[in-house]
Amino acid sequence: MPQESNMVTIGSRGSALALVQTYHIKKQINRSFPEMEVAIKIIKTSADKDTTASIRSGTAVGVFVKEIEQALLEGEIDLAVHSMKDLPTRIPAGLRLAAVPEREDVHDVLLFAGPLSLERLPAGARIGTGSLRRQAQILALRPDLKILDIRGNIHTRIRKLEQGMYDAVILAGAGLNRLEIKYRFSEKLSLNRMLPAPGQGALALEIRDQDRRLEKITEALNHWPTFWAITAERSFLHCMGGGCNVPIAAYARVRGDFLQMDALVALPDGSRVLRQTLRCQTHQLDEAIKKFADEMLALGAGEILDRLR
Repeated sequence: MPQESNMVTIGSRGSALALVQTYHIKKQINRSFPEMEVAIKIIKTSADKDTTASIRSGTAVGVFVKEIEQALLEGEIDLAVHSMKDLPTRIPAGLRLAAVPEREDVHDVLLFAGPLSLERLPAGARIGTGSLRRQAQILALRPDLKILDIRGNIHTRIRKLEQGMYDAVILAGAGLNRLEIKYRFSEKLSLNRMLPAPGQGALALEIRDQDRRLEKITEALNHWPTFWAITAERSFLHCMGGGCNVPIAAYARVRGDFLQMDALVALPDGSRVLRQTLRCQTHQLDEAIKKFADEMLALGAGEILDRLR
């Protein structure tokens, strides 16, 4: 029998956050498989090549992952590491989501130009976000605020805030934590006020479908409670017909054999918000998610999403 290779090549975007996440996975592989040599290959995605176009439109689906997935299919890399919320619910034929490591913080965080809070922001304050989900929930709380689109990595967005282009920006707490950024003027938004995107705070480890060697390696990195929670959130998003930038939020938690998921669908202007909670046993997950999604669609989520298509 041919000897299995002890080399793994990971594909990653080149942003500071993407590389921190990928080096974290590299360390985990080395810890579990000390004999393994792990290399990182930086791949430019569509989103990296065009840093000015808005990511709000439906045409933006997959812009953070397509080129990395193509490299995986062509055998240029063995493993792809993505931010889970960037990974479309439909994965290309020949690839699969192999593992999900333990999740980071799921909260969204407001960063301010001065010593403020969401409640203390003046009417008309300019809030920077490229997410319709964040926009909808912020406007539901503060309809007097002004939402402005924003692009760029975390450091770019903070710089734009400090240059006076915005009064506040909304960022994922997980990204701030991974980059060890503790911003002086910030407020973590509670889950009662801001539900996260499906998959927020989690990493996706994607491999070729029949790659048994990488299956064994990624299995050692998988965190099952996170995996099942992410599976529930992505299944809900798929059932709702949503992509990575629609005003849909979901956050699931697994305790033993039980799962609880809070989900939300909203109009971008925050004038209508539908929020519901699912509780089920993990072995009933597929059936429960489909039923839950159908119930939400019937309660008004379908009408909301139809208005956005």
